[in-house]
Amino acid sequence: MRATVLGGGSWGTALATQLARIGHDTVMWDRNPARCDHINTHHTNPRYLKGEPLPESLAASPDLQEAVARAEILVPVVPSHALRSVLEQAAPALGADTLVCCATKGIENETLDTMFEVCVETLGGPDRVSMLYGPSFALEVTRGMPTAVVVAGRDAGAHEAAEAFHGDMFRAYHTEDVVGVCIGGSLKNVMAIACGVSDGVGLGSNARAALITRGLAEITRVGVAMGANPLTMAGLAGMGDLVLTCTGNLSRNRRVGLALGEGRTLAQILEELGEVAEGVTTASSAHALSSKLGVEMPITDQIYAMLYEDKPVQQALMDLMGRDRRAERDQG
Repeated sequence: MRATVLGGGSWGTALATQLARIGHDTVMWDRNPARCDHINTHHTNPRYLKGEPLPESLAASPDLQEAVARAEILVPVVPSHALRSVLEQAAPALGADTLVCCATKGIENETLDTMFEVCVETLGGPDRVSMLYGPSFALEVTRGMPTAVVVAGRDAGAHEAAEAFHGDMFRAYHTEDVVGVCIGGSLKNVMAIACGVSDGVGLGSNARAALITRGLAEITRVGVAMGANPLTMAGLAGMGDLVLTCTGNLSRNRRVGLALGEGRTLAQILEELGEVAEGVTTASSAHALSSKLGVEMPITDQIYAMLYEDKPVQQALMDLMGRDRRAERDQG
């Protein structure tokens, strides 16, 4: 297929590499012309995944309209806050039969829409839009290491998108539960910040395990309130992605939490990181979403307070641990 990936960050580069590696005619759109020239000439990304060789067949282009117009499958992988504007620019060039498989994770702050909803609202055709989520560090995908993801969407479109990615050491499952996959794959980033904070202040493995488990309970409550199948949260976009992001040292969101726990400010952390950590944005949208749905999210509330209200880490941890005892399956 002719594949176009929108976004030349770490994850976009990894997915473009996978598509090119298994034989698709792949172009990666990046708004930076100099970076595109470097990728086309040296077959490495000079900013993201530095030093990792990319397939020689992978091309990069700064021309959004041209890149979109050629696509039989379009793969948006831009940050969540930019997805709507990029797709609005891309929409006029998109073919009527082009598949859209979005790999952007997050909840839009202004609307509280999932990324699936953003795609459908800007590009139309819900039957052709699917979402690719799951436990998948970009570096390992780029290196061809074993990875399993899930593609969520309606009927034939999701099957075709999953088949497009499936190959080599990259295994793509499919599901119809778009809501569950979007919520699981987005809110896990907030829990990764929480686990990073816990590890950053040295609370130990027991605390990390508790945060992962209770974080999954929060994510499941939100997903079910929005119509998701709770079993999705036991799958790749739920528990799978949650465990990876909360424990893996390649996780940007976990690194944000570690630095918070060590006493650095959010501004310092984001400057040092040099890449988007979606959990920072999602903490705000998830906090608003829990209020809208009337769903308790105590971990998310404390992460929001640390990030956006300058709440001291130790006070947030004390407030979280000092909550009233209750049955494990109660709300909250």
